[in-house]
Amino acid sequence: MGSRILEAKGVKKSYTVGDVTSEVLKGIDMSVEEGEFVAVLGESGSGKSTLLYILAGIDSPTEGSVKLLGRELSSVSDEELAAMRRREVSFVYQFDNLVPHLTAYENIILPLRLDGKKAKECADIVSDVCRFLGIHERLNNLPAQLSGGEQQRVALARALATDPKLIFLDEPTGSLDRERGRQVMELLERINRERGVALVMVTHSAAHAAYASRKVEIEDGLIVK
Repeated sequence: MGSRILEAKGVKKSYTVGDVTSEVLKGIDMSVEEGEFVAVLGESGSGKSTLLYILAGIDSPTEGSVKLLGRELSSVSDEELAAMRRREVSFVYQFDNLVPHLTAYENIILPLRLDGKKAKECADIVSDVCRFLGIHERLNNLPAQLSGGEQQRVALARALATDPKLIFLDEPTGSLDRERGRQVMELLERINRERGVALVMVTHSAAHAAYASRKVEIEDGLIVK
């Protein structure tokens, strides 16, 4: 473990529709150290995905603060936040979120190209990542030509290609069957152990949370364990 790379203090989130206000997060304190694998475990509606989006800077808290890689997110501009997502942190969605008309390879290099990387530089990076994930023979296929597990590996490859310090994962096995879900969890464990990337994953599965080095349980907008 190294230094603290993520810290949330007093995070609250509420939504108002008409005269009705719903409080989703009710005061969350949480931190993540460099190289940790943290699973946020909770049932549907517990607030875990809302918390993840706030920690990643995709959403903003109603109250409280989030410091990511030493930077207070409320004081970071949209341009700086976009650059941080391209270079230092990645996000993997429950449904792989691949661009359907791009090949696996083109999907993986997308954040690199958006960041101005040359084609040759992208090729070298992708080769290493895809061999690690076991998808190097599927790079010319479109997402529709891949299995669910392969699609999620492509999403993981895209997240890893930028060499991030931290990857956020929103129910990364939620759309997979049990066996493919197990395979993805074993890959995540390897990514954390062998590549030293910190992971923050939300899940409703206690079995999948067990792969993490630390569990945080959330219930009704509060951390309970």
